[in-house]
Amino acid sequence: MSTRAYYKKEEIGANKPGFSKTRSIIETAFYGNNVIPVSTLHEAYELAKKSPGTIITDMPVERGEEFGLPRDAKVLLFNDGSITGRCAAARKITGESGVDCNDLDKKVMDAIYDCRYKKLYHAQAYIGLDQEFMVKAHLLISEGEENILYSWLLNFQYLSDESVKQYSASKPIGTEPDIYIFSNPQWKHTDHPFGLTYFDAEHNCAALLGMRYFGEHKKGTLTIAWAIANRNGYASCHGGQKEYVLSNGEHHVMSVFGLSGSGKSTITHATHNNRYNITVLHDDAFIINTETCASIALEPTYFDKTADYPTYCEDNKYILTAQNCAVTKDENGDIVLVTEDIRNGNGRAIKSKYWSKNRVNKISDPVNSIFWIMKDPTLPPVIKLKGASLASVMGATLATKRSNAEHLVPGVEQDALVVEPYANPFRTYPLSDDYEKFKKLVAEKNVDCYVINTGDFMGKNVSPSDTLSIIEHIVEKKANFKQWGPFNDIEIYEWEGFIPDLDDPNYKEALKARINDRIHFIQQCHTAKDGFDRLPPDALEALYSILSKL
Repeated sequence: MSTRAYYKKEEIGANKPGFSKTRSIIETAFYGNNVIPVSTLHEAYELAKKSPGTIITDMPVERGEEFGLPRDAKVLLFNDGSITGRCAAARKITGESGVDCNDLDKKVMDAIYDCRYKKLYHAQAYIGLDQEFMVKAHLLISEGEENILYSWLLNFQYLSDESVKQYSASKPIGTEPDIYIFSNPQWKHTDHPFGLTYFDAEHNCAALLGMRYFGEHKKGTLTIAWAIANRNGYASCHGGQKEYVLSNGEHHVMSVFGLSGSGKSTITHATHNNRYNITVLHDDAFIINTETCASIALEPTYFDKTADYPTYCEDNKYILTAQNCAVTKDENGDIVLVTEDIRNGNGRAIKSKYWSKNRVNKISDPVNSIFWIMKDPTLPPVIKLKGASLASVMGATLATKRSNAEHLVPGVEQDALVVEPYANPFRTYPLSDDYEKFKKLVAEKNVDCYVINTGDFMGKNVSPSDTLSIIEHIVEKKANFKQWGPFNDIEIYEWEGFIPDLDDPNYKEALKARINDRIHFIQQCHTAKDGFDRLPPDALEALYSILSKL
């Protein structure tokens, strides 16, 4: 599926599909005489090398010539200052309660006007790696931000000869127009001390103002691509997916959903000591066709934390660019990255597709299982959810802790337990859309649903080896699940050292409190934002059913 690059004469004008005030403001900027197209990845690399503040390391880009870079390309580092994470407080979405679009549109107009004496770079990329779903995105960004431009083209699919042919062969995705994103990272405004990320997702456009962190550009682009997917029959997924092929030839496709720092990347890339033949779809962004249950990756590369990877580890061989890391000279006098978050939290790198040995762009086999990754201390390491409503509402009330991938405004606690529906803070459409899609996968497509706790259980840490062993037992059908106490729709696989005691009054009260937190969250969804995120009655009923048995 492809998006529309142009309109027929009779389709242009007021009150015509695809047009809005915000869209018109943003797209118009792309046609200014100060706009310079950046057509190739090689060109973007050369611009980024020369950009003030870029650090050209002596670390080579592995196999860079295979995807459009010069043979002698080096890893480039750029540091953003004190902001090293996304800022949720900066997000404004057209149509949401309290969003003054007239005010924001004027601010975008002024931001574009303020760039008239600057060069603006125009780059294009594809989001989606299979001709079943490919949308074209355009980025317009001011001179001086060449590293963001280069990383954006690396993170998504640049217009290679092969991808252009693939896109040309794909069918139009309804009347969806191309994505247009305008970015001015140096913008400042007293009304928006943390910057502004303004989305008109219905018309496939956004303005990213005052946002220097590359992650805002990555997730800002995905925000719109996920909205397109949602409108066209796909479940939009912020998570990872892999396929296991067992020694007996059986296949198992698992999807894991969790925020940065929850363990989704660790789980997605785990090789399990090579006991299976594993293919990886992606560890951050994909979509599931709710009819066929096939899955498509949206990005070819990985935007990974650098904290867990010492400078000379094998994984770092696949780094393409780095952000918010330190450098030093090694014994050979080479400039190398210092990757363990010594300088700041949330150091990041874009790693090439070669980081995964068996990487695929699409998994055609249907999804077998969904895992909601929680950091809820009242939950054992794994439970299985039998009822479709309960399975989906537990995803809608996915509880975890914030990671340092998010830049927090004053007064927000880093370690607070929060609810983030389906681990996707980038949703612009009603929560009920995701609820119904995941409910359908469980109810109609026979997808199994689990909750895995990767944090601690009542003060005892759940280690990665515990989590991976549990997953192995499930994939191999060795996990003996049984009904958990009085809960008809919940089964438990009792993991040694983490067996909950429902006769313990302290534990029982703690579990009640967490279920009540989820109920309260859903009730808030019914009233907040004028009921934009209201869920159907069966969502609350599933939670009340658990509470009634405690």
